[in-house]
Amino acid sequence: MTTQSTGLDPEDRKIITLARSARARNGVPEGAAVRDDTGRTYVAGTVDLDSLKLSALRTAVAMAVASGATSLEAAAVVTEAGAASDEDRAAVRDLGGPGTPVLVAAPDGTVRLTATAG
Repeated sequence: MTTQSTGLDPEDRKIITLARSARARNGVPEGAAVRDDTGRTYVAGTVDLDSLKLSALRTAVAMAVASGATSLEAAAVVTEAGAASDEDRAAVRDLGGPGTPVLVAAPDGTVRLTATAG
């Protein structure tokens, strides 16, 4: 399902904005942000080292876990891709459960897809 960013909840717009900022600031292919069950957000970009390669969304989930988050309310990724990968959705599902929304937005912030981590 395609959604306009303007029709989103303000908290969901916020994580898309944070994900866009991470992507632009770091010059990486993807930016992502996740919101935990207390409202804290974790923002990350793609990690592409010789010894470590992580998508932005998996990095954001890892940052949430490393900071003590025990659940997620929502996740967003800004990417050229049309959808979040199965591996990315699995990471969100591991922490947030199968019903956790995953917003996929274009680089301009337009939401292309809202799916669940399921």
